[in-house]
Amino acid sequence: MTGKGNVKKDQSDEPKNGDRRPVGKDGPGQRPEWAVGLRQLYDSVVEEPLPDSFGDLLKKLDGEDS
Repeated sequence: MTGKGNVKKDQSDEPKNGDRRPVGKDGPGQRPEWAVGLRQLYDSVVEEPLPDSFGDLLKKLDGEDS
């Protein structure tokens, strides 16, 4: 008798080489349009400068650890 912990997942349908991108309308390996737009939005947020108030807070928190 096999317990739930001994059940192996069939890995034959998993993507190879860690490629988890879905097949877009332009073919395999192409990102869908919404993914491109989401990536552009993410990149723009990452590139925004850190507000001074956050920097001040981080300095205060770093000083408390000493």
